[in-house]
Amino acid sequence: MSSRQRVLVIGGGLAGIAASLDCADAGASVTLLEVRPRLGGAAYSFEREGLRVDNGQHVFMRCCTAYRALLERTGSAHSISIQPRLRVPVLSPGSRAAVIARGALPAPLHLAGALARYRYLRPRQRLGAARAALALRRLDPRDPALERVSFGEWLERHGQGPDAVENLWEVIVRPTLNLPTAEASLALGAFTFRTALLAHADAGDIGFHNTTLSATIGQPAQRVLGEAGVEVKLGWRAQRLRRCAGGFEVEGGEEVLGAQVVIVAVPHNRAGALIEPLAPDTAHRLSALENSPIVNLHVLYDRAVLAEPFAAAVRSPVQYLFDRTVAGGAPAGCQYLAVSLSGAESEMQTSARVLRERYLPALSELLPGARAARVERFLITREHAATFRAAPGVGALRPGPRSSVPGLVLAGAWTDTGWPGTLESAVRSGHAAAREALRTLALQPGSAPVRPASAGEARSASETTSAGETTSAAETRSAARAAPAAEASMARRASASGP
Repeated sequence: MSSRQRVLVIGGGLAGIAASLDCADAGASVTLLEVRPRLGGAAYSFEREGLRVDNGQHVFMRCCTAYRALLERTGSAHSISIQPRLRVPVLSPGSRAAVIARGALPAPLHLAGALARYRYLRPRQRLGAARAALALRRLDPRDPALERVSFGEWLERHGQGPDAVENLWEVIVRPTLNLPTAEASLALGAFTFRTALLAHADAGDIGFHNTTLSATIGQPAQRVLGEAGVEVKLGWRAQRLRRCAGGFEVEGGEEVLGAQVVIVAVPHNRAGALIEPLAPDTAHRLSALENSPIVNLHVLYDRAVLAEPFAAAVRSPVQYLFDRTVAGGAPAGCQYLAVSLSGAESEMQTSARVLRERYLPALSELLPGARAARVERFLITREHAATFRAAPGVGALRPGPRSSVPGLVLAGAWTDTGWPGTLESAVRSGHAAAREALRTLALQPGSAPVRPASAGEARSASETTSAGETTSAAETRSAARAAPAAEASMARRASASGP
């Protein structure tokens, strides 16, 4: 293997893992550098006070095909599960739960029944929400005009008042874009709704990690990278990046590594600092790309208080809560709930005492069983840079994989994948970076080796397929025929249903 076919990948998150595997499959000599003592990047786990804790609740959807394919490659497909049909229980203090669930009709009619029965909106509001959803479906997320408008502004123009925004739209927008609707990009919001909810009926079915994030992502990835011939250097900090006669050199402490191609797959603020001497214009753009935080509260009760695997909440400071009892190794008889707070600017600055005083009563208002339960643990994890800030104008700040310097390639959920800052965006960026690296090296993309599935993986694949992993051609044709009549049908359902 000549030195001209060597690739250095800086960053061991999902983007770096995907890029490394693709380059190795094509025959390149790949070294992956990661400053932490583990792989997985922003998706990781740790042990605290007897619990196995994920740093965040990284759910995904059936439409996240690149992420799911990577888990297949690493042998982790058996560690996830996907709903047979989208179903989101929505809790509110002092009220019976509502449910957002898809029906058997093709998109967008698959959500008409759920909207018609949604108890947290009045009939007229349901009708207005149906019309707004169909108007959203007609938007082109690639239209530059959408980058200049917030999702909240657009909703207001389409008759969505504060109640409708809080009780319906925020349930979807805030966790996916990690910002409230008033601050979120319309372009990314339109992409999310079209991709996950309005184009194909099964696209928005929610997926969960049944084990910890480290057990699902980082640990199996390290094994598969080794099998693919990738050299993984953990605890290796890339301090400087410079050009040399053969391509690039990366300096870390007393060691210097060289390669023709370098893929920078670290958080955008770190990437900007590394590439600034070589690509100052791109680094300047990245300096304007801001972060959006996520805070997670980890509550261990002495008994079961939530009957659902997860739930959303409205009219409450709680946003989403997840049952992590099994994955977290909770003691027998206890239930471990993780409360996920997206766009959590104020919570980042709030003390643990105040968060406890605010959120434990809020949970008791949502969960009657929690009122008599004893809280055994209350832990907090804060990710100040969980995602890039998906605000209007962010599209102009997100670079593609190709930089202005040949051989210097960028990857990360923050690059211009078209997706918000998600697991899927990170993996897709890694694939895009690998394609650019291989183009520079004049190598053809390879094929991932076929690995025999375990019994658990085969069972998981069978369950996924039976649930409708891919929208069938018949459903697609049916959806196309149904689209012109969709607005009238949804309107009739919304207006005909009582409160």
